[in-house]
Formats: sequence, C-alpha cells, structure tokens
Amino acid sequence: MQRKSLDVWVGLFIVMGAAALMFLALKAGNMGSIGFSKTYQVSARFDNIGSLRTQAAVKASGVVVGRVASIGFDDKVYKAVVTLDMDEGFKFPKDSSAKILTAGLLGEQYVGIEAGGDDKNLVAGDKIARTQSATVLEDLINQFIYSKAAEGKDSK
Repeated sequence: MQRKSLDVWVGLFIVMGAAALMFLALKAGNMGSIGFSKTYQVSARFDNIGSLRTQAAVKASGVVVGRVASIGFDDKVYKAVVTLDMDEGFKFPKDSSAKILTAGLLGEQYVGIEAGGDDKNLVAGDKIARTQSATVLEDLINQFIYSKAAEGKDSK
C-alpha cells in the first residue's frame, strides 16, 4: 500500500513538472496569451520591419491588443506586409497609425497602434495606411559616424 502511495506522489510531481515546463516554453516563445478570444485581421505595409516576428505583441498605450499573425512581402510595391490579429474587444478608428517599436534599447520588437480620430472603426480586412518603420540601431550608428566624419572634414 505504501508503494502505491509513493508512485502516485511521484507521478503527480512529474505531471506538475511537465506543466511548468510547458508554461515556461509558452512564455519564452511569446505565446503565453494565445487564447480563444475572437479577433479581426487588419494589415499594414512597412518599408522595414527590423526583427519583428510572428506572434509579437500589438500594443496600444502599453496594453496588448493583438498579435502579429503573419509577415509577407509585396513584390509590386517592395514593402513588407504585416497582418495583425486584433482582439475584437478593442476597436480603433480607421485613421489609426501603426509603428514598429522596440521594448528597451535592444529588446524585442512589437507593433504599436496609435488611435486616430475617425468616427468609423477598423474592420476585418482593412489596411492601416499610416505606418512608421522600425528604427534600426546600425543605421543610427552609421548616421552618427558619417555626420561626425563630415564635421571633421568641414573644420579643416
């Protein structure tokens, strides 16, 4: 009888450990908030998406309001097309804008939505027209170096 009790406790411990590992894997993969809530899809075109990934957060005022569903490339206009799964509980005006932002200096990238002032809201299939691409750290460093080099040439 004592052996069976020990086996039950060991089995319970293993199941709890597996559940904890699953939880950590979902959190590390940025998929912890995948749920069964209803969503609507909108898309946005960007010149540069940096290192944006699918399942990245879509935030408005710091609140997660959706996830990046897919990332593609439009070879007619040579821009990245990002499809966003927006939570149906959050409505945004049609003239809202989307930016690719970075959490911290070198953190993960996410899409930030800034609400507009239109009376009509975005619906499934709409396109966000006003976008701002990702700021690439290497480009900023290069601009700084070239501007300092140009200053040095002008002073001679």
